[in-house]
Amino acid sequence: MKKICIWILFVSSIYLQAQNYDSVVTTGIKQIYNIKFTEAEKTFRSLIADYPDKPAGRFFLAMVDWWKILINPDNESYDDIFFQKLEDVIYQCDELLVKNPDNVDALFFKGGAIGFRGRLRAYRESWIKAADDGREALPIVEHAYKLDPNNLDVQLGFGIYNYYASVIPNEYPLIKPLMIFFPDGDKQKGIEQLASTAANGKYAKYEARYFLMTLYYTYEKNPFKAEEYSKILTADFPDNPVFERWYGRVAAKKGNYVQADSIFRNVWNKAEMNLPGYNSSKTIREAAYYIAYQYRITADYDSAMVYFKKCEELSRQIDTDEESGFLVYSVMYQAQINDTLGKKEKAIEQYESLLEMRDYGNAHSIAENNLERLKKN
Repeated sequence: MKKICIWILFVSSIYLQAQNYDSVVTTGIKQIYNIKFTEAEKTFRSLIADYPDKPAGRFFLAMVDWWKILINPDNESYDDIFFQKLEDVIYQCDELLVKNPDNVDALFFKGGAIGFRGRLRAYRESWIKAADDGREALPIVEHAYKLDPNNLDVQLGFGIYNYYASVIPNEYPLIKPLMIFFPDGDKQKGIEQLASTAANGKYAKYEARYFLMTLYYTYEKNPFKAEEYSKILTADFPDNPVFERWYGRVAAKKGNYVQADSIFRNVWNKAEMNLPGYNSSKTIREAAYYIAYQYRITADYDSAMVYFKKCEELSRQIDTDEESGFLVYSVMYQAQINDTLGKKEKAIEQYESLLEMRDYGNAHSIAENNLERLKKN
């Protein structure tokens, strides 16, 4: 009886430790997505101290830097530290795998670290290195899945690979020759795997929802499905500027400019409050554009001009290689407003400036037609 009691106490202790471990990891993950970086760093440093043989602490500590990059992608100052932290994860996982080649945690987080290294390299358009990371990560994740087929977080990696290996070669022809060295993708299977992780994943469900939101918007051209995930993510993490901006874009894509205006006014207000990630130039520019657009729809031209001018001003600072759609359309709409208000000379000046920019959308034909009309009168 005494041995049974000791065994029960031992098993209970292990169960409680596992519960506490998962609880700490989940808390830290939510802190990352809530853009509470200082709190998240404390959580994961504590996890590393309490569970030094588990790679999750180091992996998610690196994810803090990943989100610092995501909320302001033009700032590359976090790239090196992010890469270094990923190397720390890979090193620890390799040490664990020397002792036990079937350590599922080590395989999962090593594959994840290499995968995220590839994601940043792709973000920075280092396509060959990114593709090489994908090639290296895939068999590691496959091994982890064979050992633990019930681990839905592992399906995140499969879902990402299956979807993008199918879609990216057609979207980016320069990458297509690289894909001959990789297994074929399966777009529908990838969506199903991501959806499974999004619904039932332990650590990776939010990341899966993020991928589904972006792929439905960008590649599937389905703003209604994108809205499902953007709405959930924004509700769970209301001060995450990446999720909130996507929620606003989705509303605009659906043609719901009243909702888009409401969302981007919230973004604008948070920028004025200097909340992390909201005060970047690109975030403020996007908010200004959609607020101006709704003012234009309601014929509040004075207010529309204020925000279109702000959008133009920021775009001229941001657009270093070529004119963005924000710059082109903010100038075009200002020209149209001035045209409507009878400010002929100013409208002509702005239409002519459009012709000096790249032909985004139908801006050039609009400018040419209006210039012809205005110069005849």
